[in-house]
Amino acid sequence: MNHLSTFVTRPLVAALALATVNVVAVHAEDAKPADPALANSLNPNDKTAEQDEKLLKRDAAVKVEDGKYFDAEGHPTFHVTNEGKKFDWYAYSGYRRYHAECHVCHGPDGMGSTYAPALKDSLKRLSYEEFIGIIAGGRQNHTAGGGESVMPAFGDNKNVMCYADDLYVYLKARAAGAMGRVRPSDKEDKPEAAKKAEKECLGG
Repeated sequence: MNHLSTFVTRPLVAALALATVNVVAVHAEDAKPADPALANSLNPNDKTAEQDEKLLKRDAAVKVEDGKYFDAEGHPTFHVTNEGKKFDWYAYSGYRRYHAECHVCHGPDGMGSTYAPALKDSLKRLSYEEFIGIIAGGRQNHTAGGGESVMPAFGDNKNVMCYADDLYVYLKARAAGAMGRVRPSDKEDKPEAAKKAEKECLGG
């Protein structure tokens, strides 16, 4: 969420900037290996998670700042502990926000629908910048049958843009299989940084 607070008041500028410039990724030479102290502890018996070892390794947290976890590329990521029972605040918040704003079109748990793609699959390939750019600016796709599907722009919707990082982290966890089709029962405390960014973004 901290990545977005300066962009929400200028959503169109944000969409263009985030679609073309990697504003948060670190240089390759600065990338760090996964921190064993931040290793995920997943539920091996949750078959709905569909764990992808390659993505779990790629998206592993290498550092945490003010309760927010980041991968080796400097992008927000998830942190799951207690054998898949406890989630970081942003993954938990993303779950809630997704099911408030996104599931009607994209299906529960990011599973997709007859007219919108499964975001748990889309996040296997979309970068952070692409994801934020699509949310802010929308997207139009041409289907194989000659039809069209339209993702509306949410750049002016603070209920979405103020929580875009949360949505990204949740769907990233779903894509990697760190989180199954579950309602989070336990979570880390809401960081002070998240409270501050939320207040500033919503204008409270």
